Amino acid sequence: MLRISVLVSGGGTNLQAVIDSIETGRIRNAEVACIISSNPQAFALERGIKHGIKTFVIDKSQYPAMSLRTKAIISALKEEKTDLVVLAGYMSVLEPELIEAFRGKIINIHPSLIPKYCGKGFYGHHVHEAVIAAGEKESGATVHFVDEGVDTGPIIIQQKVPVLEGDTPDDLGARVLKIEHQILTEAINKVISGL
Repeated sequence: MLRISVLVSGGGTNLQAVIDSIETGRIRNAEVACIISSNPQAFALERGIKHGIKTFVIDKSQYPAMSLRTKAIISALKEEKTDLVVLAGYMSVLEPELIEAFRGKIINIHPSLIPKYCGKGFYGHHVHEAVIAAGEKESGATVHFVDEGVDTGPIIIQQKVPVLEGDTPDDLGARVLKIEHQILTEAINKVISGL
């Protein structure tokens, strides 16, 4: 049974997609070992508690120094015997120490077609605003392995969506989010088959 730990900061819809995919058998031979949140108010924590999943809050108020937060995250991941780390709306850049501890076993979902609209400053609404402002005809989502750069690791899977005339960032974001849920499940299955 592969043990997946999910790092979150917000609402946790991608986390919910992973939980649902495991419960319905779309992701097989896996379980969510724990949820680690950088935000004590994240609704993702409630999602985890509802499903009986162990949760941790590792935030700036407890660990002001990034290096201490990183050590706490690594400790929690190891304590829960984590095989795969999924960043699902986690709003912090990982330290090299954490990446090295789980090299090739950390994946992230990003709301654009990498290499477009990624890197520092490109997250959430900012991505969709930039896509629309640039007059792009399509956008999408990408799941990739995490390396020391920001959104620079090898791509596992991408899927496109159209940018429609009159789209607001919210409209485009909702369309992208739907495919995020689909491709995150597909990417986890691909990674599981390779581990």
